[in-house]
Order: sequence, then structure tokens, then C-alpha cells
Amino acid sequence: MTGRRLTSLLAYVTTAAAGASLLTGCGVLPGATGGSREPVTVMTWAPDQTRATNMPGMPAMAQTYARWVNSQGGIDGHELRVLTCNEQNTTAGAAACARRAVRENAVAVVGSYSQNGRAFMAPLEAAGIPYIGGYGIAEDEFTSPLSYPVNGGVASLVAGHGMQLAGSCDKVSLVRPDTTAGDKLPELLDSGLRKESHRGAVDIPALEDAAEYTEQAHRARNRAAGDKGCVTAVLGERTQTFFDSFRRLPGREEEKRDKDAVRISSVLGSVDQPVIDRTGGPHSPFEGAFVTSWYPEAGDKSWAPMRKVIQEHAFADNRVDPADAGVQTTWIAYTVLKEVIESLQQDTITAEQISHALDRGERIDTGGLTPVLRWKYEDMLGAPGFTRIVNHEVTFQVVRQGRLVAQKPGFVDVGETVLSAP
Repeated sequence: MTGRRLTSLLAYVTTAAAGASLLTGCGVLPGATGGSREPVTVMTWAPDQTRATNMPGMPAMAQTYARWVNSQGGIDGHELRVLTCNEQNTTAGAAACARRAVRENAVAVVGSYSQNGRAFMAPLEAAGIPYIGGYGIAEDEFTSPLSYPVNGGVASLVAGHGMQLAGSCDKVSLVRPDTTAGDKLPELLDSGLRKESHRGAVDIPALEDAAEYTEQAHRARNRAAGDKGCVTAVLGERTQTFFDSFRRLPGREEEKRDKDAVRISSVLGSVDQPVIDRTGGPHSPFEGAFVTSWYPEAGDKSWAPMRKVIQEHAFADNRVDPADAGVQTTWIAYTVLKEVIESLQQDTITAEQISHALDRGERIDTGGLTPVLRWKYEDMLGAPGFTRIVNHEVTFQVVRQGRLVAQKPGFVDVGETVLSAP
């Protein structure tokens, strides 16, 4: 063999071996900045295929995010590994997901949904695992020192919704879950209504997983009847069921043609664009409804980066709807995770490092989807039961021609309203 041929063969073998080392995971991801960076494991959970509220888009968005960020070389060179778990809308399911996160050495739980805060926060706290950007439905998300909420939760939505309705409704009926969490909603709604010296709403508790709500619909319409009456329902996934019962009330179609007809309203998560689309778009029973949201309308340009990632990496997974509130919250939560990991500049990322960075005041820019987020003590609202709210801004929207659009531009600060709730 000639020297030239031997040199060529050695060069080929060396190149092939280098390529193989990348494929077998010898330590450096394509696009990494150099050095050996360990993978980062996180978990996202949500209920799926249950009788109450389901949020399958949240784990699906987490997986989509991981595919995207890993195609870019990971987060600061760290491969992102996402575990998903069906929380099942039960305390046992939530606790099981949290224990699995501990067992599999997750450094954070990110962008998840659960009403069972006590069941999941205790295992996470014992292991020192931060809970970043939960949906905002459980009280423990706003009290645990290891929780970092990206929105103001249901508290901000409902208090803000009272402010939104105060200018348009003289009488308000509130249909809400007959649960411990639901018991707080009338006070929060009334705190917003009182901003306009408004009398309180009529409180109508209802089963969270009922098959129909005819009785509650009758009561709500009768108590709101008259000039400028409004019926609002905050029942999660069953809100659609309630308004279907409301639509079927005798005389409702004739009433809708009356300029003084009772109007309907709700908050993000109970009503969003996918629900409106499923129920008829421009012919939906939600046409004309008032809706309070945490975030800009789905068509806002601030969502463009998320939409691009979904288009290129969701692979036609119809669970990942960019207009879904759970999907949007998960995107923002992973934005927080990414910025924190990048700020650490470490080869190995731990749960303690992440929570310490957030506690010391790492500022997170979400590209206009929220105000800049920071979780230092002085940034927290400190409202009883919701001490860790740092984002107390909402948006007012309305359904027009089947689309959720801004009723007024920009964000509305509802911090003082939440603080004034009993």
C-alpha cells in the first residue's frame, strides 16, 4: 500500500470514529459550545382522558419543545429529556407523578396542570425539585417556596374578570365548582366588581363533572335577568357543558335577539379558542362572550416563535394547539427553564442550582407574553393564599365572529384587586 493511500485510509477511519462518537453520545451534542455537558431531565404532567378537565396539550407541547431545542444543540449544550405523566385528576395520580419525577432525578417539573397541589408539592419539596410554570389552578402553586408561577392563576383571572364585567353588567350570576378551590371564586369576582362600586355576584355552586346543568342554568339566568345582566361560568372543561344547557333553556333563542339579553362570560381555560372552534366558531354559543386571559390574544405577534416551533416540530400532533391556554403556559414555562439553564453555564445542572438562580432574582424575558418575570421576595404580591404571584396582569378579550380578540389593548394590572379580596 502506498503512503498516499495509507494516509487517506487513516483520515477516513479518524473521521468515521469522530462521527460515531457523536452518534453514540460520548458527551458533546451537535451545536454545543465545547466540553462535556450532561443531559437535563425534567417532567411535565397533566390529566388526560378523565371526566373532568383534561390538558393533553401540555405534555405534548413539552415534547415538541424538547425536539426543537435538541435540534438546536440542546439548552447551552445540554440535551433536554422530557418525562410525561398522566396526573389523572386525582390525588393519587398527582402524587405518583411527583414520586416518579423524584425517582428519575428530574431537576424540575415544568409547565404542568394539577388541582392536587398538596399531593404533588410535598414529594417535590422533600426532594428540592422546583415547580416551574404550573397552570395556576392549585393554591400550593402560590404558596410553596419551590413553586415559580408564570401567571397569576385563577385568582388573577377571576378578580380581573370582575373588573371586566363591572363596566358592562349590572347583575352577575357566577356558576363555579362546588369544591374547596371553587369556594374562593365568589370573593375574587366580587373584589373586581367592587372596583366599580358594583354589588356582588349571585353564587351558584355546581358539580365539577356533571353531565348537564339545566337547574343551575335556570337559576343563573333568572338571577341575572333584566337590563345588562351577565352569566359567567368557571367550570374548566365543563364550562362548555354548562353553556350548552344554558343555550337550550326555553326562550333562549328569542332572548338572544333582544338587545337587553343576558350576556355570557368566562375566563381562559374554561373558554378558549379551541372550545369556540369546536362549538361552531362564529355560530358558537360563546359569540359575544367576555373572556379574561393571562396572555395576549392567540393571534398576537408575540406568539410567532411558538407557532413556528409547533409548525416545524409537532409533526401534525393535533393536541398541540397554539391557541390552547395549557400549550401557551407550557411554552412560557420552558422559556423560563431555558433562560435559567443558560444563565448557569454549568456542565451539570441540578434542581438546587435552578431554584437558587430563580430565588436570587434571575430575570426572565418572555418576549412580551408576560411582564418580565422575577421571583425575588420583593417581586411577590403577597396576597393571602397567593403569596408567590409575581405576574398579576391579565388581558380583556371578547368573542367576535368566532375569534377571541382584544376588548382593550395591552395588559391590566389586577394586583390590588386580588389583595382586596377577603
